[in-house]
Amino acid sequence: MAIASPSAPGFSASFCCSRTESTPSVRFQTIPFHRTRLPTRPLIITSRLNSSRPSNGFVSPDNGDLQHELQHGVSPQHRRKGLPVFVTLPLDAVNSSGQMRRRKAMAQSFRALVEAAVEGVVMEVWWGLVERDAPRIYNWQGYLEIVSLARMCGLKVRAVLAFHQCGTGPGDPFWISLPQWVLEEMVKDPDLAHSDRFGRRNMEYISLGCDILPVLRGRSPIQAYADFMRNFRDTFRPFLGGIITGIQVGMGPAGELRYPSCPSQKLTWAWRSRELGEFQCYDKYMLASLNACAQEIGMREWANGGPIGAGNLMQNPENTEFFRSDGSWNTPYGEFFLDWYSGLLLLHGERMCREAETIFRGTEVNTSGKVAGIHWHYGTQSHPSELTAGYYNTSIRDGYLQIARMFGRYGFTMCCTCFEMQDAAEQQMNPGSSPEGFLRQLLLAARVCGIPLEGENYAASLDDESLQQVLKMSKLYSDGLETPSFSFNFNRMDKNLFEYRNWVSFTRFVRQMSDASNIFRAKLDFGGGMSSTSAAVNVGAVLAY
Repeated sequence: MAIASPSAPGFSASFCCSRTESTPSVRFQTIPFHRTRLPTRPLIITSRLNSSRPSNGFVSPDNGDLQHELQHGVSPQHRRKGLPVFVTLPLDAVNSSGQMRRRKAMAQSFRALVEAAVEGVVMEVWWGLVERDAPRIYNWQGYLEIVSLARMCGLKVRAVLAFHQCGTGPGDPFWISLPQWVLEEMVKDPDLAHSDRFGRRNMEYISLGCDILPVLRGRSPIQAYADFMRNFRDTFRPFLGGIITGIQVGMGPAGELRYPSCPSQKLTWAWRSRELGEFQCYDKYMLASLNACAQEIGMREWANGGPIGAGNLMQNPENTEFFRSDGSWNTPYGEFFLDWYSGLLLLHGERMCREAETIFRGTEVNTSGKVAGIHWHYGTQSHPSELTAGYYNTSIRDGYLQIARMFGRYGFTMCCTCFEMQDAAEQQMNPGSSPEGFLRQLLLAARVCGIPLEGENYAASLDDESLQQVLKMSKLYSDGLETPSFSFNFNRMDKNLFEYRNWVSFTRFVRQMSDASNIFRAKLDFGGGMSSTSAAVNVGAVLAY
């Protein structure tokens, strides 16, 4: 195990190794961050709703609704001003066979969203469903149906390319594993999964230590992700830029650029249990990278694993040797380890951004990446739960500015969560928590780097207080910018959204985000001239997500 040494020499974050990726290597480096960045691609909102040509051979079920919508002024070009709102679809919008579920209910809910002046929907595209059975055999059918339905209804689509596991296991109704052929390779080589110091494997996402190694039947994970993105581009090309206006590239568990320091299913309540998380650096590929970097600076004793004294998952950080205020996180050893650990995460993000920027160049879609909202130890000196997730962010070091710069270099938007959370409420349960402090730091990094921002709520809170907090934090980013580029993804659509009281709150929220007094002027014909609220109640009655 690694131990801290007060007499250790200084070092630079760029101590490890060659950037050349033409051959597999266990030598990694933290890529230097340049101050210049590529210009971001604008979010194109042109519409091809009135086109009669079929897209990609898929026939849109247009029964005259489009003409009715355009006649009544509901087209996306006219229905919104200000900050657009998107709604994330249910996790099981596409079933395990690759089919869209409950088409009639989905169509009716889409029309209700149009009526509420929602800009579009967020569609999670699962690697484990599309490329489930064999390498390079893709089934996009259910997602093509969703995009075509959105096109018919006048909604935009943001696609989230999800390269991670969903749910807790086969008994979970929302269970989606990694592709079966990938799981077969992980059975042969368990070190393809991240591991903590206790030997517990996490199957949510392939270990970053083997990013460029041919461990997936001759392909590296990065190559497999790139092939998936390329096939998505080719399949959905007729929709790109017009209907599909955004693509979020998954970069880790829950689609977030982070390590699985705490299982995603536990993160729902992690801030209340104050979990520290565990460093995910004990598979053979991560250890090989750590060993190479330690030997590079002549400190072999630092090459055997993560820090000693990191404590247990729910231990008070002040009772741990590594995370306490004067702990070894702020020693030469701590700086070395955290630079390497966070640097490998940044290198993974760099690789994913580079592949996506190349693949989607010229398609006029906005690409984005997501940062996790890990706030429950934000008020401490060491920020332990952020460190174990791979964010080298402490009271004396800004760990998010590097991520924002990386996104900026590739024209990426940054997506982040926690917009509905308030310090006053969270600190009643955990005095060290500060979702607002975390979010302010992230918003400042985005503004400094001049990158667009996508906000998101952590939990599906529909009370007015939570929605007003979203408005407050949204304005914190967008106010004062000549051309603010902010949008919000509401997480997520289910039958509760369409209940009367929730729907009233939600539509009011969309109106306030849009900052337009006439967005409810248009009325769709739901069979008898129903109001928006009546239509939503009907949707809620038939949805069974």
